[in-house]
Amino acid sequence: MNERDAVIYVVDDDAAMRDSLNFLLDAAGWHTRTCASAQEFFAAFDRRLPGCLVLDVMMPLMGGLEVQRQLRAQDICLPVIFLTAHGDLPMAVQAMKRGAIDFLEKPCKDHVLLDAVGRAVRFSIQQCMTRSSIEAARTRLASLTLREREVAELLAAGECNKTIARKLSISDKTVQVHRHNAMEKLGVHSTAEIARLILLADAPATQGQESGVDATS
Repeated sequence: MNERDAVIYVVDDDAAMRDSLNFLLDAAGWHTRTCASAQEFFAAFDRRLPGCLVLDVMMPLMGGLEVQRQLRAQDICLPVIFLTAHGDLPMAVQAMKRGAIDFLEKPCKDHVLLDAVGRAVRFSIQQCMTRSSIEAARTRLASLTLREREVAELLAAGECNKTIARKLSISDKTVQVHRHNAMEKLGVHSTAEIARLILLADAPATQGQESGVDATS
């Protein structure tokens, strides 16, 4: 997954602004999708791909801040760049607290917007890769039987076979069988790897989505 896979969504009810942003982003080598409304954006959005959302604040039916809220409510990790002629400080603070990458005022210099888009896409790629790793870890753990999962968790906690056998009221040999099966299914070779896999699976799939400001560093 890289920047060539990214989609830059431009949502603005001003057709001239959409066309201008589309021309700028296309000239910079980005793949763009322009939408006249929030509803059009949600219909077109593909959560499988990295990217970012260049979003107007004041729009009919659903404004930019409500779109941002809906993204969070729908567990969508898409970095947002607000671009508006109607912003103020409280609005900007609210947007940034919710994880916006940037809050820019129209008219915005081309290089400022392109820089923000680049940062947003890199952040999105990182989030997509993290989400994929978490989902893969959960899938691998889901392949275990209940007893294999119990043994794996106790191994990850640092328990030895004899202690596990006593806690689960099974024989040492049975523990060894479940341990072997669990490690084979998980594709790991040590208890440390099991522990890392369990920690990864327990992480929220949306971790870091409220850290938009950090992506600027």
